[in-house]
Amino acid sequence: MTINDIKDLLGAQVLCGSENLGKEIHSACGSDMMSDVLAYVKDQAVLMTGLVNAQVIRTAEMMDMLCIVFVRSKQPSQDMIDLAKESGMVILTTPRRMYEACGILYSNGLKGNGELHG
Repeated sequence: MTINDIKDLLGAQVLCGSENLGKEIHSACGSDMMSDVLAYVKDQAVLMTGLVNAQVIRTAEMMDMLCIVFVRSKQPSQDMIDLAKESGMVILTTPRRMYEACGILYSNGLKGNGELHG
């Protein structure tokens, strides 16, 4: 699945990184607790969150994530978008709630940690 597929499935708007929409994605996670992302997430390329602060961008960057999807129509600040641009990250926003967004991606084949090969 590509980031563009994720955008289409979630009816998301691209806030930055449109040049990277063709990148392949094989796994995702959803969390509003960046400490959990740091502690438990491995090899996830997409982070879905409703938390809107610079720590989200920094956490995703540390975890080598390619894309952040802000759920519930959350809008990051311009400073956050600029920080994501520096990392070549794609930022999307969707009106869908986290549970629904995760379910849509999962049911379309995007898996979480531990399910990459099965």
